[in-house]
Amino acid sequence: MPVTNNLKIAPASCAMNNSSYKKKNMDVWNEVAPRYHKRWASKMHGPLQSTTNLIKDVKVKKGDRVLDVACGTGLVSMMLGMTVGDSGYVIGADMSMSAIKIAQKNKSSAQNISFVNADAENLAFAKKFDIVTCQYGLFFFPDAPKALKNMRRSLKKSGRLGIVVHGSKDKAPFYGAILDAASKFIPDYIPQGTPQLDRYSTKRELREEVRDAGFSNIIIREYVFSYSPGTFENYWRDYLRYVAKPIKEKINAQSRSKRRAFQEAVRNNTIPYTDSQGIITFPWQVLVLVAMR
Repeated sequence: MPVTNNLKIAPASCAMNNSSYKKKNMDVWNEVAPRYHKRWASKMHGPLQSTTNLIKDVKVKKGDRVLDVACGTGLVSMMLGMTVGDSGYVIGADMSMSAIKIAQKNKSSAQNISFVNADAENLAFAKKFDIVTCQYGLFFFPDAPKALKNMRRSLKKSGRLGIVVHGSKDKAPFYGAILDAASKFIPDYIPQGTPQLDRYSTKRELREEVRDAGFSNIIIREYVFSYSPGTFENYWRDYLRYVAKPIKEKINAQSRSKRRAFQEAVRNNTIPYTDSQGIITFPWQVLVLVAMR
């Protein structure tokens, strides 16, 4: 998945303007959505293995009406659609029009799934849902508490919430290996105030945010998956190939020696996960939260 965020979100008084952040973030996602789908969603490997756990843990069943928030290119929505069957219905919502177009194209003839271009912080539907899901999206929302409250308003009284987030950088070193090195060699790699990928990487942080939004009966399960990008050369090549344009421009703006030092720092960070044949296998911790409205 695209490495786009790595800094702690700043307090409201100094965080970047929400509308400005959303526009920049959507520009990034509109650009990388096709590459993200090809590399991750279409293969369902690495952290996207959590999709099966999410659907099981939140107890999706035939006939359920489900809202999939920050649906991206539609992986979770598609699997939800197969689970709820013809008697159920799934709506996938995402701010990236590029991602929505890919999702619409790939849903083929499925009649029980729809995709809409919508902001998680400002969703409004005439009918309530049995379940709301959000896989790898909560940490991107500049006003995550508002988004969670909006998800709660979208649920029936007996409705259930399912959230998936990444673990911390040391427990999901696929992105940590790069971000730790980038912070040393390219200080402005990510704009200050941008939400980070492991914003809710502990059970306590995630539980408190969801509880404060009004949810109850919160259960959080930890899963650890593995992902191998191959050799370091494969890992580095794919990073440069798939990274968002604004970041690529910052990397290219560095001197050749600095780029080489950055690359070697990343290489050193991957050594603990590299076997004697030079193959990297990263662990990838995720947290799956289920709660009642």
